[in-house]
Amino acid sequence: MAEKKTVMIVDDHPLFREGLKSILSRHSKFEIIAEAQNGLEGIRYAKKMKPELVIMDLSLPDKSGIEITREIMAKLPGTCIMILSMHSKIDYITEAFKAGAKGYLVKESAAEKLVEGLDTISKNEYFLDTSISSQVIRNLIASEDKETKITDAGYGSLTPREQEVMRCVAEGLSSKVIAEKLFISPKTVENHRTNIMNKLDIHSTLELVRYAARLGLIDVEIWKG
Repeated sequence: MAEKKTVMIVDDHPLFREGLKSILSRHSKFEIIAEAQNGLEGIRYAKKMKPELVIMDLSLPDKSGIEITREIMAKLPGTCIMILSMHSKIDYITEAFKAGAKGYLVKESAAEKLVEGLDTISKNEYFLDTSISSQVIRNLIASEDKETKITDAGYGSLTPREQEVMRCVAEGLSSKVIAEKLFISPKTVENHRTNIMNKLDIHSTLELVRYAARLGLIDVEIWKG
């Protein structure tokens, strides 16, 4: 008999977790070894239990499932994560795969396609239950093409995520808006902001705007009027 694949469920709705467990209980190939009701629990249980497969809710009470996916993949790169979401927007799907998820499943399809999806990602293949796979790929390629190539040493010392946050701050976006745009928490935005200021030896938002404008990262016209 083939060895069972270990599964962790991360979802803040007990009834939905029970529904997922009921679906998987009918298939002997899966063994649920942990369930978490928020992102921090998910990270903690992942590090402790090291599940092969993770079913990750996109909308969690403390952090987004995309942010938790990034953190788990950084610590356990061999883990295969399936994002479950009420949303089928291209931006959510693209960000999920860029974060390291192997699959994306709309919640209303879970009863029919969960097992198929887990089977697919367990083979280290991508799974998407919608008909917009080509759009996702095109969006990923387009986002890579838009990356600005800058040789400034200070800017180069920032991580890709810090560069994204820096541009958003320089454009005048609030931490809350940046968090929603990048699928991270406002606290994480503030942490990135502090790191950016320290690395660039910049002490105010105005200085940051001037720096970004000098590099051509933003259109200074957005600050006029």
